[in-house]
Amino acid sequence: MSNSHIRFMTMDDVDNVMEVERNAFTTPWTKGIFENELTVNHYAHYLVYELEEKIIGYCGFWLIAGDAQITNIAVLSSHRGEKRGEELLETAITVIKGMDGKRVSLEVRESNIVAQGLYAKFGMKKGGIRKNYYQDNAEDAWVMWVDF
Repeated sequence: MSNSHIRFMTMDDVDNVMEVERNAFTTPWTKGIFENELTVNHYAHYLVYELEEKIIGYCGFWLIAGDAQITNIAVLSSHRGEKRGEELLETAITVIKGMDGKRVSLEVRESNIVAQGLYAKFGMKKGGIRKNYYQDNAEDAWVMWVDF
């Protein structure tokens, strides 16, 4: 896609990532959480999706002993349906594999059929359920994962 690229997030990106975060989630992370992820959590890695010099999405993961946990993946609502989330996830998986990752897992809302379909494209399967996982409405989350 023209004038777009995916790169690692820096501290300079946090304010723009917060715009995506607030747009995408009913219980968004705080700026302090992202700052902590980038400066303190040595297992955390975050990517941003830039389109024409504007951050329109991001994806984060923790990688510990070959196991990657996707923490968040989000795209501005104005750019959903353009396969941006798919590009982000594909890049994240490529990065994870390049860092000797052997498995990727994540939680997804039981009602989020679109996201579940995206994850299934990458071979992720439902493996369990976390009851009352989401704080905003106590919705259950599917745990999905794939081994490489």
